[in-house]
Amino acid sequence: MTKAPTLTSSPTLAPVKSGQTTRDPYPNFKVIVLNDDFNTFEHVSSCLLKYIPGMTPDYAWDLTNQVHHEGQAIVWVGPQEQAELYHMQLGRENLTMAPLEAA
Repeated sequence: MTKAPTLTSSPTLAPVKSGQTTRDPYPNFKVIVLNDDFNTFEHVSSCLLKYIPGMTPDYAWDLTNQVHHEGQAIVWVGPQEQAELYHMQLGRENLTMAPLEAA
């Protein structure tokens, strides 16, 4: 009995001149929080700490200030599936979110 090949997720191969191929990485996506008139600094900062992996209190506060002063902040960049999760979680906490965009 032959063993079925194991399928793994890997980048797609794109043809290059002279018959060579190169790996195109999957695109990353940006999770962007927008400024609004109803979320407090404390709420935004605590949500970033709660849902964004590796977030520190100081960085969460810096990003919260960026949202307030610049109108938006990119709070996480990475693979689409994780970006969708963080985007959904922050949105459920009533943060104002920009649509996901490719990085």
